[in-house]
Amino acid sequence: MKNKKWIGFLLVIILAMTGCSAPKVKLPAQAEVTDQAVRDVFAAHGMKAGTCISWAVINRKNAAELIRAQFDSLTMENAMKPDYILDPDASKASGRLVVKLNSEALSILNWAKENGFAMRGHTLIWHSQTPEWIFHQNFDAKEPYVDREEMLRRMEDLICGMFEELQSRGYLDLFYAYDVVNEAWMEDGSMRESNWSRIIGEDYLWYAFYYADQYAPKTVDLYYNDYNEQYKADCIADFVETLKDEDGRYLIDGIGLQAHLFTADDLTTYLDGVDTLAETGLKLELTEVDLGLGKYQAPQTPTEENLRMQGRYFYEMFEELFQRAEEGKLKMDAVTFWGFSDGFSWRREYSPLLYDSDLDPKYALYGVMQIKDHAGFEDEAK
Repeated sequence: MKNKKWIGFLLVIILAMTGCSAPKVKLPAQAEVTDQAVRDVFAAHGMKAGTCISWAVINRKNAAELIRAQFDSLTMENAMKPDYILDPDASKASGRLVVKLNSEALSILNWAKENGFAMRGHTLIWHSQTPEWIFHQNFDAKEPYVDREEMLRRMEDLICGMFEELQSRGYLDLFYAYDVVNEAWMEDGSMRESNWSRIIGEDYLWYAFYYADQYAPKTVDLYYNDYNEQYKADCIADFVETLKDEDGRYLIDGIGLQAHLFTADDLTTYLDGVDTLAETGLKLELTEVDLGLGKYQAPQTPTEENLRMQGRYFYEMFEELFQRAEEGKLKMDAVTFWGFSDGFSWRREYSPLLYDSDLDPKYALYGVMQIKDHAGFEDEAK
């Protein structure tokens, strides 16, 4: 076994010196390993299995076929973010903030409806990918900022308008969850500064969920969503306790954990954060899962050893999550991967997903599906 490792190590060095890439790790096709889909594995634990998509991805036949075969939930990668759903001309004409779904969003919603997918909405209130003009008088970024009361009205228009737009176009019944607020807290426990907080004040978060609670149907769960959640768990747990009405009723249904992880991250630390947030009694969803090789700003190459490590990490992570769900310690009804193929990933240099760029399965896929014999553990038994 030691000789095999040295041979592999030397091969990687030789390939690097000659300018070649490491040979591709080729695993058995999924059909040769199991007749289950990813969604079947998660359904056995009471969860949906989802992926994020764009129209460019589902417009590729082989990618669309894989999505249909594996998942039962979809999140738009960008097409429902504020930059894409707010109409400046209509807003100026009416004097109120106007929501209008763009052509990409409508195409994806049609495709989801035709193929029987459930949807997660992402996202309404965010410091990023939100047009600057919505914060200014006359919807003109060259004019002064509006005051608190006007900005609250525009927030209400955005949230109400989104749900009314989905309802009027016949898509609202596809949605089971919506990220109302995204990434409002920093790792040190401070509130992230944004136009929302500067103009309205720190209670903008409460108002966002207050309006969402008013306008979203009861069939749509309302989520706060954030990244590096393992380092913000105490902060987020304290924050959600403030999201109650005058009768003490929660205005929020769940917490979204983005789970943008790396194989160098300590899994115990991550699961401790999950446990802290589970103690709130709210639902939790993993909303943007990917697992990069290496660590932040230091990607590793997709060698056999590194890909096996990724598969083992995913196996152990989901083994722990499934166990917590089965024991009633965790209310988790969905997991969404932020893509499915390394070739389409926003972090493709980290090879973070379940399939490689050729849509061939990786150890990561079998790790998520809890198929240990194909999840990168093989050498341990030799």
